[in-house]
Amino acid sequence: MPSRRNLLISAAAGGAAVTLDPVSFAAAAPGGTRTSTLTGTIGYGAPDWVYVPLEIPRGVNAITVGYSYDRPAPPAGQNGNALDIGIFDESGHALGDARGFRGWSGGFRTEFTISAAEATPGYLPGPIRPGTWHVIFGAYTVHPQGLNWTLTVTLSFGPPPPPFRPKHAPHRAAGRGDTWYRGDPHLHTVHSDGRRTPAELAAGARAAKLDFFVSTEHNTTSAHGVWGEYAGPDLLIIDGEEVTTRNGHYTALGLPAGTWIDWRYRAADGGLQRFVDRIHQAGGLAVAAHPNATCVACGWRFGYAGLDAVEVWNGPWTPDDDAVLAAWDNLLVSRRGRQWLPAVGASDAHSEPQVIGLPHTVVRATGLDRRAILAALRSGHSWIAESAAVNLSFTAASPTRTAHIGDRLPAAPTTPVQVALTVTGAPGATARLISDQGVRVTTPLPADGTVSWPTVPQNSRYVRAEVRRADSSMVALTNPIFLGD
Repeated sequence: MPSRRNLLISAAAGGAAVTLDPVSFAAAAPGGTRTSTLTGTIGYGAPDWVYVPLEIPRGVNAITVGYSYDRPAPPAGQNGNALDIGIFDESGHALGDARGFRGWSGGFRTEFTISAAEATPGYLPGPIRPGTWHVIFGAYTVHPQGLNWTLTVTLSFGPPPPPFRPKHAPHRAAGRGDTWYRGDPHLHTVHSDGRRTPAELAAGARAAKLDFFVSTEHNTTSAHGVWGEYAGPDLLIIDGEEVTTRNGHYTALGLPAGTWIDWRYRAADGGLQRFVDRIHQAGGLAVAAHPNATCVACGWRFGYAGLDAVEVWNGPWTPDDDAVLAAWDNLLVSRRGRQWLPAVGASDAHSEPQVIGLPHTVVRATGLDRRAILAALRSGHSWIAESAAVNLSFTAASPTRTAHIGDRLPAAPTTPVQVALTVTGAPGATARLISDQGVRVTTPLPADGTVSWPTVPQNSRYVRAEVRRADSSMVALTNPIFLGD
């Protein structure tokens, strides 16, 4: 018979996390199981994280965890109950300690299993060693009357199965030398809260004519071990993570396979830089994701210090994207081109009918490899397109030099500069040229798709381009070209 315990976690518990008393299991013969069921209540205003310690005995070859919680209708205009879940093994669960992380599914799944041979997507297969494991609850939102939960843990006993052998994606694809490459740097599969399988995502990326994409599952690295099956000479797959904190999301792009970035902090904790530094030490980039998203805890609240880029276009164009674009443009003005923050665009596609590659980022890289793609994103040698049907070139030329997207054109303050934008694949669209003083040119694209504008560095500290439809929805936009010394 399963054992049963009842626990109350209230706001009076204090701190950002609370740990309950440990749950112990008796050993069983090979082929046997042991189950324990716990119930409890998380009060309104309780800590962000609740840990349930599990004392795992020797001889366990699989752990299965299931949970449920009540979902009463909330008062008008307020949030109901939403409870996330994950698990750490006996190696530890301290903030930033990646050794013990064994998986996270947020609120997407109600049950998961881990063994040495396999694990539910979102979780990491590996040895089931004896010691204290910790189930983690994250109360995403809580009804004013509280959240009642039930947790069931089943241990299976027997010899361990053959271990899982990951197949990581290579860091290089064939490419076309030094040229422009199209990629979607923010995507999801069944390894977090997406509906597409890895095979379906890779097929969709190829159908969208992408050269690369970044795998950014929420708070987990479990997909890293499968991408080698789906990458190829025509498609570079880069490992990453969407780090989902309580004060906004950011993507970690270009992580070495299996590198996990913790998410258990708020802006007031002052811990973001610690994890951004860890991303940089691993050779990756940190990008603020959908900064004006309206879902609970989705909008970016940390500021942009230390980040490498900002996602100014996320999925189909909306007024939220317009607001992010305006805020990013203000950053360009205030930073005057020094240590500026490049813009990226991504589909953040999870499932049908969300479109992979709407939008995507087009980068000028020396080759189709992880290091070159990340360098191009970091330097802002990139522009954003709604689809592969759209193409553009954007330059600024003085009498002696020509600069491209993301470059600086050195020139004296009154040196004549000719800005040129050429667009294909956007019939009926309107071009805008924007400087630090605002929109300077607005004109329908002519038959040849080319718009030119003369300026001088004294008049324009930078210039960037947008291509929009009559309804103001975006077709393409560029990072800036900076003018002057």
